[in-house]
Amino acid sequence: MDRIPVGILGATGMVGQNYITLLNDHPWFEVRYVAASPRSAGKKYEEAVAGRWQLAKTYAPHVGSLMVEDANDVSRAAAAFKKGECSFVFSALEMGKDETRALEEAYASAGIPVISNASAHRWTSDVPVLIAEINPEHADIIPAQKKARGWDRGFIAVKPNCSIQSYMKPLHALAQAGYPAQRIIVTTMQAVSGAGYPGVPSLDMLDNIVPYIGGEEEKSEKEPLKIFGCIENGAFKNAEFPKISAHCNRVPVTDGHVATLSLEFAAKKPGSMEEIKAIWAAYKRLPQEADLPMAPKHPIIYREEDNRPQPRKDRDADKAMAVVIGRLRPCNVFDIRFTALSHNTVRGAAGGGILNAELLKYKGYLA
Repeated sequence: MDRIPVGILGATGMVGQNYITLLNDHPWFEVRYVAASPRSAGKKYEEAVAGRWQLAKTYAPHVGSLMVEDANDVSRAAAAFKKGECSFVFSALEMGKDETRALEEAYASAGIPVISNASAHRWTSDVPVLIAEINPEHADIIPAQKKARGWDRGFIAVKPNCSIQSYMKPLHALAQAGYPAQRIIVTTMQAVSGAGYPGVPSLDMLDNIVPYIGGEEEKSEKEPLKIFGCIENGAFKNAEFPKISAHCNRVPVTDGHVATLSLEFAAKKPGSMEEIKAIWAAYKRLPQEADLPMAPKHPIIYREEDNRPQPRKDRDADKAMAVVIGRLRPCNVFDIRFTALSHNTVRGAAGGGILNAELLKYKGYLA
C-alpha cells in the first residue's frame, strides 16, 4: 500500500530524532514534513541536526533534504495537509505546557490529527491517554472530542509518561485475570535520556543518583487512574484504584527506566508466583488481525535470572517495545514485589506514539 505522509513537530529534539529513525522503514507511515523551533526553521533537516544528532542510527536520505518549518506556523502544516504531504503529525514539542496545549489545539482545529508525546493534554477530560494494549477503547472518545470542539478532521490523542510504561501492562494483565491491585509502592530509576538533550549536567549525574525529577511522581500516581478509567458522557472518569505512592530517581543510565514495585491485591489473590508468570506470558490485548507493525509479539517478557532485568541487556527486547520483568517474589508488607524495565525513548516515547497511531489507523480514525 502507499505509505501515509506524516509530520513531526519538534523533529530536531531527542524524541523527534527517535520518531525519524523508527519511521525510516515503517510500512504504513513516511515522514514528509518536519517542523521545529524558529532557530531551525528554513534549514534542511540535515543542516538543522548537524552536530546535534544523538542516535546511532541515522535518518533516511529523503528526510535529510526536507526543509524544516517553524512548528509555530500552523498554516504551513495546513498547506502541506491540503497538498497531501501531511495527513497527521506526531508531536514531540519541547516547550511550556500552556504553549504546547494551545499549539496542539491549533493543529487539530486546522484539521490535522495530533498524536502527542507531550504532557499538556494528559488531563484534558476528552483526550485519550493511550497504551495500545491496555485501553484501545479509549480512542472511541475521539468523535465526542471533535463534536464538542467543532473540529472536522483534527483531534488529539496522547501517550502517557514514560516512567509508568514498565509496570502498567503487568498491572493490567493481573487485573484482566481477576487480580486488580489495591495499593502500590513504586520506585523508578530513570535514564538520563528521559531528560532530553543536553539533559542533566554531567557533574550532577556522574557517580551520583538524583532523587527528584520534577512532576514525575505526580504523573506516576495520577495517570494510571485515567488509563484504567472509563468514558462517561463524553469525558473520562478516573478509576479509584490502585492507590500509588511513587519515588522517582534519575540514575546514570543512558536508556531504560527500571521500576521496583510492592503490590497489594484488592481482594482475591493469585494462587502462586507461577500463576502470575503464566498470566504475564499469555497477555495479548491487541487483536491479532490488526497486525500493528510496532506492536511487540511478546508484550511482557519474564526473566528467571536473579539479576535481571538490566537496562543494557534487556531494554531492546522485542523492538524495544516489550516490558521485561524479573525478581517476582512475595512481599513482607504487601502481597508481591517485582522489578520491571522498559525502553524510555522507544516504548515510552516515539515507539509508543507510533503504536498509538497504528492503533488509530486500524480503528479508522486516521486515513
